[in-house]
Amino acid sequence: MGLQSNSVPTANSAPTNPVAAKPMVSAQNVVKTVHTYEGALTILQDISLDVAAGESLAIVGASGSGKSTLLGILAGLDLPTSGSVFLNGHHLTDLDEEGRAKVRAENVGFIFQSFQLLPGLTALENVLLPLELHGVSNGRAAAAEFLGRVGLAQRLHHYPQQLSGGEQQRVAIARAFASSPRVLFADEPTGNLDSATGARIIELLFDLNRELGTTLVLITHEERLAMRCQRRIELNAGRIANSTVQT
Repeated sequence: MGLQSNSVPTANSAPTNPVAAKPMVSAQNVVKTVHTYEGALTILQDISLDVAAGESLAIVGASGSGKSTLLGILAGLDLPTSGSVFLNGHHLTDLDEEGRAKVRAENVGFIFQSFQLLPGLTALENVLLPLELHGVSNGRAAAAEFLGRVGLAQRLHHYPQQLSGGEQQRVAIARAFASSPRVLFADEPTGNLDSATGARIIELLFDLNRELGTTLVLITHEERLAMRCQRRIELNAGRIANSTVQT
């Protein structure tokens, strides 16, 4: 599933050495505690990490280790109980919800395991919607171009229920990348796909990550996906148990 490079945006191109660059995402001493009927439960404990512009990072760990909670905090969807989070220089933990929403709109794309396409909109309309919200003047042409780049040029006017799981995920990927996010957060992006379809989605993710220079932070239980990232961290009971740079 190769991509054409003659019309690739270059504004967010990755630096030559992303690990040495200024962090795109940074967490400092993050703690997340929630209150339950049985008392306080600490989900994340003293998490510190940096993700450089253009870098790809896999977050792995057993169910219940805090992966989704960490992803949500890094993306500004949730706040830590203590600690600080920065996204593209914005101090998320100092902002209110409106401020965090503005930062997300300007910097962030999301890909979810459940696709989260709007069933009443066609593939083209699903990709077009966030572009219109961003005020992109040629949004329809841009949406069609990205759907073509993910191999769905013949599916522009199909509704989600008319598409396979892999096709729906490709629509979700086109939607996420079309607004040129500086960082893309993905939560189990191949979790609902069969092995062959999942492999094609992995290739597509990293083709776009490389060509657009988008920072990629993902949660996965799939070893083949984690191995494609430049770095991985493993969570165990809410702590970083291991951090590995991969070549």
